[in-house]
Amino acid sequence: MLQGDLLSVLMPVYNEEEFLEAIVERVMAAPLPGGLARELILVDDGSTDGSLEIAEELAARTRCIRLLRHERNRGKGAAVRTALAAARGEFALIQDADLEYDPAQYGQLLAPLLDGRADAVYGSRFVVAGERRVLYYWHSVANRLLTTACNVAANLNLTDVGTCHKAFRTSFLNSIPLTSDQWAFEVEVTLKLAKREARIYETPISYHGRTYEDGKKIHWYHSFAMFGAVARFWLSGDLYKDRGPEILDAFANARDFNRWMAETVQAYVGERVLEIGAGMGNLSRELIRGRRRRYIASDYDGEHLARLRSRLEHRPNLETRRIDLTRDEDFADLRESVDSVVCFNVVEHIEDDLGALRRIRSALVQGGVAVILVPEGQSIYGKLDEALGHFRRYSKEQLRVRMEEAGFTVERIIEFNRISRPGWYVTGKLLQRSTLSPVTLRLFNQGVWLWRRIDGLLPWKPTSIIAIGRNERGAV
Repeated sequence: MLQGDLLSVLMPVYNEEEFLEAIVERVMAAPLPGGLARELILVDDGSTDGSLEIAEELAARTRCIRLLRHERNRGKGAAVRTALAAARGEFALIQDADLEYDPAQYGQLLAPLLDGRADAVYGSRFVVAGERRVLYYWHSVANRLLTTACNVAANLNLTDVGTCHKAFRTSFLNSIPLTSDQWAFEVEVTLKLAKREARIYETPISYHGRTYEDGKKIHWYHSFAMFGAVARFWLSGDLYKDRGPEILDAFANARDFNRWMAETVQAYVGERVLEIGAGMGNLSRELIRGRRRRYIASDYDGEHLARLRSRLEHRPNLETRRIDLTRDEDFADLRESVDSVVCFNVVEHIEDDLGALRRIRSALVQGGVAVILVPEGQSIYGKLDEALGHFRRYSKEQLRVRMEEAGFTVERIIEFNRISRPGWYVTGKLLQRSTLSPVTLRLFNQGVWLWRRIDGLLPWKPTSIIAIGRNERGAV
């Protein structure tokens, strides 16, 4: 469990015996905003000088300093990953084990994170608002070229991809599979943040660069690997550690399909809406339009909500909150507060689905409507369902009975999306695959204009069913 009042400073250490004690003192003395406490995680990356002994002494005398060790030198990226895996703070910040970057500037790096505006903050050496030591011209040229290449690949306008001073929401960064051991880490983390639609901010920092005589470790030849990494991670789709969010992300690009779902239920959605299981906002960004006076988008996953806020942050009628459909207490202050509840692809994830439906009903005013979409047909339950965490798929009769047991009057059950049922059966049941191909999904999305016209004519059962249930008796 991450601690919301804690900053984790991640410090890779490799042959820094001359500077290590001084930089640790500065890190521990740096003022922190917002009442944050700190922990410092040192990762000795196979040092061959006295760095390990110094680090052991520092960790022994200061409780909030922890020391981890690599038996051999693996590189900065590997050391950051090791430190990140051990981080306990809500926020994580990378600090090199030299004196080039000043810990006194942590406050300006952390401000956009503490305000909830950012998922990541880069301290730029080239947005000049402080001082910086004037050093190697060709280093600055290489960094600018690398930054430009990353910006082109990621459609960003960063000024300093290679900066050490990067701060993140720890849970967000931990959800990304990072693989680079060496300096290509800087490229990988930037491109994957961009592909995940992270809110990235920059802030100017001072920079006190050192010479090679002082121990500078990055050389001109490292740039070849970093430029190669731009192409590699530009093409990579490896953005999630878990399959479920990966599938949600694939659906985020299926805008026509999401619009089809929204238009199917639009007539049943009122002015004060609670969406449960909003995920990354794939449906929210369609349903929030128009006459909505209040739109509460909820999910139990904090990372999903952060992505949703990033995509819909300019919507004045949007509220976001963390709601777990299995917890009565999450609905205590929502009792009879909305005229519509939209819940797509969630109830099948809940073992006690009856309890979940009763909680949904508790949020509705008398006469309010619940719009519940679930997958149809246990006969096609397969690996895709397992990857998504489905307990079951429903028949129309099963869904109707469950809704009525929860106290709803079922006005209609809509059959939705017959066109994808054969593909779902083949992929998840016959081929036993646990993920959807983004390419296949894009092609499917391009044909939605046709699918929605012929869907009702197809002779087989739908992939999903949607129950329209009215709360005629008022609060539970």
